[in-house]
Amino acid sequence: VQLQASGGGLVQTGDSLTLSCAASGLTFRTYTMAWFRQAPGKEREFVASIRPSRSTAYDEDSMKERFTISRDNAKNTIYLQMNSLKPEDTAAYYCAASNTIITSSLRNRFAYSYWGQGTEVTVSS
Repeated sequence: VQLQASGGGLVQTGDSLTLSCAASGLTFRTYTMAWFRQAPGKEREFVASIRPSRSTAYDEDSMKERFTISRDNAKNTIYLQMNSLKPEDTAAYYCAASNTIITSSLRNRFAYSYWGQGTEVTVSS
């Protein structure tokens, strides 16, 4: 299984950015996919997830208002549309996959079986 995250970069406060994660080596449509992020010196934290049913979950209300996770099963790819970016969104963003996760564990990074390499997002003030 391989997960390839891309789309990160250096942006300014208030800008938008879309991250992509292309998956291979798995039956993509059966997997719950997620985005996590890790800022320097901090633990990896949950951002959003999307089930095979396309039901979604987000970490905080404020994130739900600015971020949108989606999936394209035909392309084996998930996306994270990020709007109104803030300096505190600066982090390495990782995609993750699991086909055995339960709802109560969606936000638990240890519940995911596969991880991508991360893509860096830097938001300048």
